[in-house]
Amino acid sequence: MPLVAAFLVPGSPLHYLRPDVSAWAPLAAAFRTAATALRAARPEVLIVYSTQWIAVLDELWQTRPVVRGLHVDENWYAFGDLPFELRIDTVLAEACIAATPSIGVRSRGVNYDGFPIDTGTIVANGFLNEDNAASLVIAANNVYHDWARTEALGALAAAQAELLGRRFALVGVGGLSGTLFRHEIDPADDHIASSEDDALNQSFLATLTQGDGAALRAACGPYAAKARADMGMKHLAFVLGGLGPHYSGATTLGYGPSYGSGAAVVQFTV
Repeated sequence: MPLVAAFLVPGSPLHYLRPDVSAWAPLAAAFRTAATALRAARPEVLIVYSTQWIAVLDELWQTRPVVRGLHVDENWYAFGDLPFELRIDTVLAEACIAATPSIGVRSRGVNYDGFPIDTGTIVANGFLNEDNAASLVIAANNVYHDWARTEALGALAAAQAELLGRRFALVGVGGLSGTLFRHEIDPADDHIASSEDDALNQSFLATLTQGDGAALRAACGPYAAKARADMGMKHLAFVLGGLGPHYSGATTLGYGPSYGSGAAVVQFTV
């Protein structure tokens, strides 16, 4: 089967830059577990959707063959810089661009030196694809796309990968509950901002792991509203679209805080 793996991962750089911090170490370890599973699956390409790459007009896709640079996160710059080098599957990206009108979406490629790759994509690639063994296809988060359109976009990207005979993995990059601490904390004391957020996250992850697509989709709206979830969990919509009928459950490899907000590394059963 062309689809060999699928994950949800957080896009915060905190666990990547400071895996030594006790509150962040479990998520860093979960990322390493996911990376081991991904290497064993041997994908040729990772299809990545990050909530942090924001598009407003058209759907954007990265089409520069190699993208490299030094990124400084706009919020967490004090924790360090993020050097990156990404290999892009330009053939698959262009196929996705050509196909999106069929689902009522206008797309365009992004191909210029110095393009500001978002933190979430850099962190996901750094943890999961450190040696750049797999190339990437990166789709932007268009703020005007709702859940259904985002799910359709994931399905389209997976279909194009299958048409081209690619072994591929899906990676949705984003968080859970969205309440960040507005005051400075000792990183070692980081925790989910409230017991209510923690309970909402735990309940949602339990639903996610069960493999009931109808129940999961029904739970997403109420959960996202109550927990102020990252972009309404559109990163999950993209992955579910790509999984299609192959969604049959998942395993939470790690769950914890990201300066008060919720974060989890989830591996789907494929």
